[in-house]
Amino acid sequence: MAATGRRQRPRRLPCWALVAVLLADLLALSDTLAVMSVDLGSESMKVAIVKPGVPMEIVLNKESRRKTPVTVTLKENERFFGDSAAGMAIKSPKATMRYFQYLLGKQADNPHVALYRARFPEHELNVDPQRQTVRFHISPQLQFSPEEVLGMVLNYSRSLAEDFAEQPIKDAVITVPAFFNQAERRAVLQAARMAGLKVLQLINDNTATALSYGVFRRKDINSTAQNVMFYDMGSGSTVCTIVTYQTVKTKEAGMQPQLQIRGVGFDRTLGGLEMELRLREHLARLFNEQRKGQKAKDVRENPRAMAKLLREANRLKTVLSANADHMAQIEGLMDDVDFKAKVTRVEFEELCADLFERVPGPVQQALQSAEMSLDEIEQVILVGGATRVPKVQEVLLKAVNKEELGKNINADEAAAMGAVYQAAALSKAFKVKPFVVRDAVVYPILVEFTREVEEEPGIRSLKHNKRVLFSRMGPYPQRKVITFNRYSHDFNFHINYGDLGFLGPEDLRVFGTQNLTTVKLKGVGESFKKYPDYESKGIKAHFNLDESGVLSLDRVESVFETLVEDSPEEESTLTKLGNTISSLFGGGTTPDAKENGTDVIQEEEESPAEGSKDEPGEQAELKEEAESPVEDTSQPPPFEPKGDTAPEGEKPTEKESRDKPEDQKPNEKGEAGLEGAPPTPEEEKKQKPARKQRMVEEIGVELVVLDLPDLPEDELARSVQKLEDLTFRDLEKQEREKAANSLEAFIFETQDKLYQLEYQEVSTEEQREEISQKLSTVATWLEDEGFEATTVMLKEKLAELRKLCQGLFFRVEERKKWPERLSALDNLLNHSSIFLKGARLIPEMDQIFTEVEMTTLEKVINETWAWKNATVAEQAKLPATEKPVLLSKDIEAKMMSLDREVQYLLNKAKFAKPRARPKDKNGTRTEPPLNASATDQGEKIIPPAGEGQTEEAQPISEPEKVETGSEPIDTEPLELGGPEAESEQKEQPAGQKQPLKNDEL
Repeated sequence: MAATGRRQRPRRLPCWALVAVLLADLLALSDTLAVMSVDLGSESMKVAIVKPGVPMEIVLNKESRRKTPVTVTLKENERFFGDSAAGMAIKSPKATMRYFQYLLGKQADNPHVALYRARFPEHELNVDPQRQTVRFHISPQLQFSPEEVLGMVLNYSRSLAEDFAEQPIKDAVITVPAFFNQAERRAVLQAARMAGLKVLQLINDNTATALSYGVFRRKDINSTAQNVMFYDMGSGSTVCTIVTYQTVKTKEAGMQPQLQIRGVGFDRTLGGLEMELRLREHLARLFNEQRKGQKAKDVRENPRAMAKLLREANRLKTVLSANADHMAQIEGLMDDVDFKAKVTRVEFEELCADLFERVPGPVQQALQSAEMSLDEIEQVILVGGATRVPKVQEVLLKAVNKEELGKNINADEAAAMGAVYQAAALSKAFKVKPFVVRDAVVYPILVEFTREVEEEPGIRSLKHNKRVLFSRMGPYPQRKVITFNRYSHDFNFHINYGDLGFLGPEDLRVFGTQNLTTVKLKGVGESFKKYPDYESKGIKAHFNLDESGVLSLDRVESVFETLVEDSPEEESTLTKLGNTISSLFGGGTTPDAKENGTDVIQEEEESPAEGSKDEPGEQAELKEEAESPVEDTSQPPPFEPKGDTAPEGEKPTEKESRDKPEDQKPNEKGEAGLEGAPPTPEEEKKQKPARKQRMVEEIGVELVVLDLPDLPEDELARSVQKLEDLTFRDLEKQEREKAANSLEAFIFETQDKLYQLEYQEVSTEEQREEISQKLSTVATWLEDEGFEATTVMLKEKLAELRKLCQGLFFRVEERKKWPERLSALDNLLNHSSIFLKGARLIPEMDQIFTEVEMTTLEKVINETWAWKNATVAEQAKLPATEKPVLLSKDIEAKMMSLDREVQYLLNKAKFAKPRARPKDKNGTRTEPPLNASATDQGEKIIPPAGEGQTEEAQPISEPEKVETGSEPIDTEPLELGGPEAESEQKEQPAGQKQPLKNDEL
């Protein structure tokens, strides 16, 4: 229960709470820096990712291809995806599942299920008794629903994206056909849940294509509306979309480009697959005719032969798009008989003549739904692989009456790129340029309910009411609230599809049931008994059509209001002052302002519709439909249905005045006054006689799904576990194959190394013979028993061989490293000795190193020289077959020890400050040192070009020379000296000597 009392000031989070929230967001983003999109087509899919440094890139699969077949092959002990599964379709057609998207969200009696059985008779489809859907029956142990198969494909797509991005990915945007209804969309979401993906959005593929087109042409979009038609003919279906591009003003980012879906037309079965099936049937007929006199079996009864013919038909369709004729050839089609036949483009077009006649159909549907004519369309752009068929382009060009068809978009990857851009926009890890997307509802949704009406005194009858909730081609995402004003007891209402007259009879049968959900409300009567003295404001049902186009009922509430009197002495002076200041700055909130996105003020705008005696309840319904526009804060106000603007504009002042506190209203004489001024006690008594109190009671809801029930949680958990077990089995298989390959490769490489000179020099004949015998034994075992060996056994065999050969390999590797390591050690010793000699030549007055530091460096140099000479001499005495005493790691340790001492002195010299020269009592400079010449005293009249400097002046500036010459060795300077050292270096002009600088100090 939620109740609303007096206005309260908003509570502010303390600073530590805000910091905690920010840290939580950063930690959440650290694991989700990459997002992906999956353009899920009927025949193939395209995967794209966005990650830091990689903006919008198509993922390459394991075969380095940009698109992957949506095909899965399931066997008892192995599973194949993509191109591997497509290759297995010929060997194991029954175990290879493809084009299964036709079965998503469909019950067993759906015409598409019968069509799938006719196209692919090799598959055995069983009926799920609980949901009345179908399952693929491969074997008694292997039975999978279409959602589970799609979950496998999505999991495989994520593995491709993660390998490409080199990091885990969980967030994804998935494309679906625009004609998918509620059951089909929920089926895709369940499949993604089985795959462990977090779906940011199910985006229509036509919308994703339009977004990709607009993003790369942002500069061409202006305030003038541009209407573009996208004709997308893929493998399984055809969708025609009319999109309007223009710039709109948004609250967050000012003027931004926007795309709005204005019209959609589609044909569920018109696509490249149907053309390939026609070609397959033609080739089968030709093959049967060639073997007519041999009393051979019909090739259609052989699943493997039909799979070969379908693959050849796919190739033929592609080739005939660019050639007038082509020769179809298949070796060993059936019974080791080769097939060869010539097919012309004319024959192909005759086979598909009825399909080409259906090409203009989606165009007309899109124009009708958009209420446009072809003259308003500026450009028609082709999308999808099947649009490459010349006859399709010819018929379409004639239908749209344009000079040419637009081909300036990547027909295969546009949807994937648009979807991944949307994924980056929805993710918290990326910031992209805003592009407003306003998708459209294809199938209208309405609410139906029945109530009693009294037509005549004493005569009551039932009346059936329908109220449109989301109209056809209305924008979404969107939230709406329907209010039932005439109920005071528990009742039911129904959520169904609206008028589907734009669909043909066959499409209606494929669409399935038009009833979505029955909502049973419990607790309405109890809420009225709980607040008998309150005035009912109706039963409010909050609906949400989210970004994925999936409808949900958020909650149902019973709302009551009453007037309560407020005495002035109830509030203290501080409380009244705080409430006044809060109202002045707009900080007041009401507790019933929930996060559902529906404007609370709009809900309060409702009033009992008693103005019409005939249909008061209907008037409230129509009013409520108008009061809920799109509530997506990231988008501008959507296109509102006609006739809905008048009710909202009737009572704006009444709504505002009712929502304000009474002390802020103008007085009855019309004096405005200052709204924020605190009222006097006398005025307060007059101005606040009563206030409205609102009570909200949650109503129990029971949903009865009528179209296609979702998987129960326990069934969904079993499906998730089943897919995880298959994935774990695949990983184990890959690990075993990797171990077997590593063992086999080690055996062959080591056997070859035993005959190489560098390995023979460091080993005896007995050692090589022992290793060779062990290698032969393991190779024989691997060939005879390796197929049954486990991963652990293979790894153990490899570990035994590596341990046996470890000494041999170690001696060879050490000898390879000696020349480079010893040369580096000699260079470091020579440079260190030169540095030490130069450091000792610095005059005592300018010396920056202590005697202890130089003595320590000299000791390390001498010890390193002695160790190197002794170890090299000792190693020379040892035979090459023995373990070496001169080790590369010891050489590196000596080099690090010596380099550490040198680096310490270099850093000290780099950041040391010169000592100030002592001055006499008169302030004059002291006599120069004995090693200084007259050149120092004459520098004031010699130009600073450095030509007159002599070698006698070098000892004074020698510390600077050593410091400068040693800088390249200083790879990790200490952060000492700060800005002072930098300023000293900058202020010293070229050619000026250090003594002058000391004089200035």
